[in-house]
Amino acid sequence: MSDTLDAALRLVRAQAALVRRFDARLSGLHGVSLADFTLLLRLWQAPGGRMRRVDLAEALGLTASGVTRGLAPLERIGLVTREADARDARVAYASLTATGRQRLKEMLATAEETAAELFAAPTWGTEDIAQLSSLLSRLGGAGLAGH
Repeated sequence: MSDTLDAALRLVRAQAALVRRFDARLSGLHGVSLADFTLLLRLWQAPGGRMRRVDLAEALGLTASGVTRGLAPLERIGLVTREADARDARVAYASLTATGRQRLKEMLATAEETAAELFAAPTWGTEDIAQLSSLLSRLGGAGLAGH
């Protein structure tokens, strides 16, 4: 097996392990998946806490129908609401509710704690984490601010 394929497969396995860890913590404490958390976080980062659904799909690397499927349960539990554009009825926004903002703060604390456990010293130093972030960015990985 080539070194490049080995590296790619290691990255895939590491990503799956990270998703499982975050899913377990977020689901157990907040009743949401990592995908739900990521969607809510993206809305929170948007101006006014809302985004057009098509822009949200692009930002998350999902299809429009994927975003719709992801938003539906979050709408049912009151974390997100659907808003129509006052000027164009064809445009729909996803918007965080007040409850969504409050619950997201709690989820962020859990996610921060989980990340801190994953990258704990002495196994991981600050330089290691910075280098990993840089390498992942070269592969197209975006951080909290989208860069």
